[in-house]
Amino acid sequence: MSIIHTKNITKIYTETSVPVNALNGVTLDVEKGEFTSIVGPSGSGKTTLLNIIGGLDSPTEGNIIIDQTDLGTLSDSELISFRLSHIGFVFQAYNLIPVLTARENVEFIMQLQGRSKKECHERAESLLHAVGLQDRMDNRPSELSGGQQQRVAVARALASKPKFVLADEPTANLDSKSTANLLDIMYRLNQEEHITFIFSTHDQRVIDRALRIVTLEDGKIIKDETH
Repeated sequence: MSIIHTKNITKIYTETSVPVNALNGVTLDVEKGEFTSIVGPSGSGKTTLLNIIGGLDSPTEGNIIIDQTDLGTLSDSELISFRLSHIGFVFQAYNLIPVLTARENVEFIMQLQGRSKKECHERAESLLHAVGLQDRMDNRPSELSGGQQQRVAVARALASKPKFVLADEPTANLDSKSTANLLDIMYRLNQEEHITFIFSTHDQRVIDRALRIVTLEDGKIIKDETH
């Protein structure tokens, strides 16, 4: 069964003088354990689609169903709670809290979920070990390289035990070595722990590792390939 189902998603931005059709009737199913890249030129609708799947934006028309819950039926507070427990996010800008250490950044989302201090501490350490940062747990973001910060972001995304992880251009600010390390980690987590990853990317290095590639153009899916 699909954990993500979008049905005829349309998104029109009307804030500009000329309305922008970002998505035009996108229907997409993603099953548990997929390692999928959403690709296409700038302006094709990749980030918009990821934001709608993640409940960060709402469609103009259509339905987005996550784990059998229609996001359109949730109140704002219910949607925040749903995102917290079901969806992990990795952004190209890392979005770490600068005054917190790596461990504290990972613990923070679990604290929002109301987990015990002991559980937060143990899971944060386990996840940071999994992404190869066991010796940098007490460093703040300013003391970490870009690649290390993005690995903290991946650990944080997994902390809530989400149904899937959305990664919007996660390698955009990384060099080749950091990109390779990050992709190795995410691919291993996908293969060994069956964590579902969905990327929005221009990066050919990410595309080459994807097991499914969904191509958008002018807000429509023009190709959907499984490798």
